[in-house]
Amino acid sequence: MKSLILGGARSGKSRHAEQLAAASGRDVVYLATAEAADAEMTARIAHHRAQRPAGWALVEEPLALARVLGQQAAAERCLLVDCLTLWLSNLLAVEPSRMQQELDALYETLPGLPGDVLLVSNEVGWGIVPDNALARRFRDEAGRLHQRLAGLCDHVTLVAAGLPLALK
Repeated sequence: MKSLILGGARSGKSRHAEQLAAASGRDVVYLATAEAADAEMTARIAHHRAQRPAGWALVEEPLALARVLGQQAAAERCLLVDCLTLWLSNLLAVEPSRMQQELDALYETLPGLPGDVLLVSNEVGWGIVPDNALARRFRDEAGRLHQRLAGLCDHVTLVAAGLPLALK
């Protein structure tokens, strides 16, 4: 089963995905895309680590997500990716052709993966139009990513105020 879990900042989307992973009855591999670039992000990462069950495996990968998904996927596993918008931010900082290669690799890899895959991402398209080109590009790329993944996933959930709403 492939699931896309969307929500705003602090909406409860990660907690919901973690609850789904725990309830899956499978071995869980948490795929983290964040990089600790400053003290605040270091603290956020530490907080997330402390919240996760000790028995979950952790793989940190800021760019080559499809490769790691392919390596880690197994029928008896649940892969939890948190989060796609951080991954997209990382990709925006590399050469444009690399970004497109990584996106295409995800779209090609995801449908054939065994086991469960939970993809967590921030819904960023409901606010005002950003006033700078990079922020507009990020918002547009995130919207395209979510649309494409929603078509590839079995389930799509929007989380608001800690409440999951099934979209698909």
